[in-house]
Amino acid sequence: MQRLIRLTIGTLIVLLCSFGVAQESSRGTIDLNSIIDALEKTQAGVHPRASYQVIREYQLFGANDSKAKSDVVAEIDFRPPGSKDYRIQKSSGNNRGEEVVRRLLEHEVEGASSRNQARTALNRDNYTFSYKGEAVLDGQSCYVLELKPKRRETELVSGEAWIDKQSFLVRQIEGEVAKTPSWWLKKVRVKLTFADVSGTWLQTQMEAVADVRVVGSHTLTSRILDYRGAAEVASSNSAHPQAEAGKRRPIPEVRSLSLSSIVPF
Repeated sequence: MQRLIRLTIGTLIVLLCSFGVAQESSRGTIDLNSIIDALEKTQAGVHPRASYQVIREYQLFGANDSKAKSDVVAEIDFRPPGSKDYRIQKSSGNNRGEEVVRRLLEHEVEGASSRNQARTALNRDNYTFSYKGEAVLDGQSCYVLELKPKRRETELVSGEAWIDKQSFLVRQIEGEVAKTPSWWLKKVRVKLTFADVSGTWLQTQMEAVADVRVVGSHTLTSRILDYRGAAEVASSNSAHPQAEAGKRRPIPEVRSLSLSSIVPF
């Protein structure tokens, strides 16, 4: 009986060890370079081909606020490869909210050139990647990659990216910006969420939490309220050709995946 017990325990140990080796072997078959190659190729192809418009809501919260201290709704028009603009539809609460949103959009203008886009892309020029495993995000299987910026810049994120296993599109990026743009900001943590919206891959949500010296934490969030295709945009423009023309600002062409607006404070 004792011998049988020893054999059983021995067999169990061997099986457990074999399972562990199999797990390591399976993990080792993940080709990180292939994932990054596919990621870089996919990003190069994510580019709006037709005009569209999104309506975004921005909310700004103070350190201990359960309710937004300001709420801003902006209409943003994309007309690749020509001109683009935005319009503040409405703003309520603290004026600081609209100031931050306008600064956010102006920051997009500054970072929208091809050169700046290249400096913020998820590629080997900007990041060192590590494979962390797999996870399910919004029902989709993803590779989880650790991001380590190669430079201390406000446009780069030290954290993690969730890459869709089927499409190799970026579904989420989360982490701290590699460098804060001001002494007043001790650190800024961001979470960017991307998804397909009527055939266009867009950033659908954002959350930026800034640890501000003296005044404490502040959070800016954004989400898409509505999406309009080219036909709807044309119809709207013909119906309201002069609508708040004074509030429009030019926005140069931007890619669907952009980190050029992650530090709005």
